[in-house]
Formats: sequence, structure tokens, C-alpha cells
Amino acid sequence: MIPETFEQWKTCLVHDCKIPLTAEFARTRLAVYQDFNKSETKTFIRLYGSQHHQNIIGWFTKIVEGSIEDQIS
Repeated sequence: MIPETFEQWKTCLVHDCKIPLTAEFARTRLAVYQDFNKSETKTFIRLYGSQHHQNIIGWFTKIVEGSIEDQIS
């Protein structure tokens, strides 16, 4: 299942995969997912689609900006 909401995605990462959603982690992932020349980004879009790719860029951006920081824990 591909998460469609921030809450679904957060649950997948934080609770299922045990990945902390820190600003540093978000910055690192944004550097990858915003670079369309990276093979990892191309593979991600091929596997999960452009819409999910745009969703996670938006969610990671909000984490970096601190606008959803209170929702992360």
C-alpha cells in the first residue's frame, strides 16, 4: 500500500520501519528526491509514481520548515 496521507506515511516510517522523521533526515532525503538525475529518484518514481514522489517531497519539505514538527512524534 502506498500511503496517501501524511499520517499514513508517518506511521509507515516511524512505527513500521523505525525511521525517525528528523529535519536532518528530511534534508538528506530531499537532496535525493529533488534530483531527477539520480537513479534512486528515477527508480522511486517508477515504482511508486509521480504523485507519491510529489507527496513525499511536500511532506519532507514541511518537516524541514518545521511546519509539521508537532505532528512527527
